[in-house]
Amino acid sequence: MTRETEKASPPADELVARLDAADRLPGAEALRVLSYELLGACPGTSVVDVGCGAGRAVAELAERGVRAVGVDPSERMIAVARGRWPGADFRMAGAYGLPLPDASVDGYRADKVFHELGEPERALAEARRVLVPGGRIVLAGQDWDTLVIDSDDPALTRAIVRARADLTTDPRAARRYRNLLLDGHFSDVAVEVHTGVFTGSAMLLLLTGLAEAACRTGAVTRQRTDGWIAEQRARAEADRLFLALPMFVAAATAPE
Repeated sequence: MTRETEKASPPADELVARLDAADRLPGAEALRVLSYELLGACPGTSVVDVGCGAGRAVAELAERGVRAVGVDPSERMIAVARGRWPGADFRMAGAYGLPLPDASVDGYRADKVFHELGEPERALAEARRVLVPGGRIVLAGQDWDTLVIDSDDPALTRAIVRARADLTTDPRAARRYRNLLLDGHFSDVAVEVHTGVFTGSAMLLLLTGLAEAACRTGAVTRQRTDGWIAEQRARAEADRLFLALPMFVAAATAPE
C-alpha cells in the first residue's frame, strides 16, 4: 500500500500490522491470485507491484517464476519487505516516478493504492510508460464510501463511514477504475466486484479504526464513538456482527 499523502496515516509498524491482518482475511489470497491471473503472470514474464507494502505479492509472483519488482514510497515498508523476502527486488519509489525503463515490464499491479493518489491520471501515464505494448494492468481496492455495516444506529454508522472516507485522498477511486483506464487509453477494460462478508471478531480492529478516525475529525463525539464500538464488540461476542466489503478489481491492456 502506498501513501501519497500523510493525511490520517497510521505509524508505519501499525500499517504493517493492518496489512498483515488484511492478508489473512478470508478471500484475500484468492483476490491476489485473481490479480496474477488477470496480469497473465507466468514464468518468464515481468511485473511491477506498485505500493508493494510488506512485499507478499512480489514474493508470490516470484514463486510463479515471474520477474517481480516491488516499489513503495515508504522507507519502512521497503525495509520490512527486504527483511521478509531478502531475495526479492524492492525499490523505494512512488507511483508517479517508477524506477524502470520505458516498455520494460509485462504487467503493472496496484492493490489498495489509487485511493491514496491525488493524480491518478499521472500514475496511469507512468504505467503506460513502463508497460510493453499490449502489457496488462490490474488495479484493486475498495470504495471507502461503500462499507455495509449492521448497527442499531444507521445514521451514526453513515456518519462514521463518511467521516473516515473523507480522510482518504480519493475515497471513490475504485468506482472510477473503468473510466480512468478508458481515459488513459487502455483497452479491453473489465471490472469485477468481489464482496467479502465478515461476521467474526477479527473485523473489530477495522471497525474500531473507522470509528476512532471519525472521532479524531470531530465528526463524532467521544461518547458516541465509544458507544458504537461497544455495540460492535457486543455484536461480535453474540455472533451478530455483520460487515460486507466490496473489493473492485479492474484489468486492462496497454496500447499497442
